[in-house]
Amino acid sequence: MATQPADALKKVPLLAGLSDRELRRLAGQLHERKFPAGSTVVSEGATGTGFFVITEGEAEVEIGGQVLNKLGPGDYFGEMALIDDEGTRSATIKAVTALTCYGMTPWEFKPFVEEHPDVAWTMLQHMTRLLREAQSD
Repeated sequence: MATQPADALKKVPLLAGLSDRELRRLAGQLHERKFPAGSTVVSEGATGTGFFVITEGEAEVEIGGQVLNKLGPGDYFGEMALIDDEGTRSATIKAVTALTCYGMTPWEFKPFVEEHPDVAWTMLQHMTRLLREAQSD
């Protein structure tokens, strides 16, 4: 059985603390995207306007052409693009198998955050943790 959009969002630490009702509302902004095995979902250095949550399949994270991580159902990428839609992608994501994701753009996400400012605080906390982790490596 395929993962429903709100269930996929529940697994995203960036959105921790949202009620089921808020998650369902935000999930209404998601669009299902499918990528065939071997395809590039996003490219390092390209501008990015999408956030994705993987519901089926496996992907690889590459930086500088080197595979650094594997992603699967429940994993997500592109959260920085929700805030900085003019910035460039920090990694390439390639579909290892057929990949199904739910995606969202910043212009779909921003109105939700403006109506739910606690989401912005949760995002700041999560991104601060990621920055600390990156600096300690």
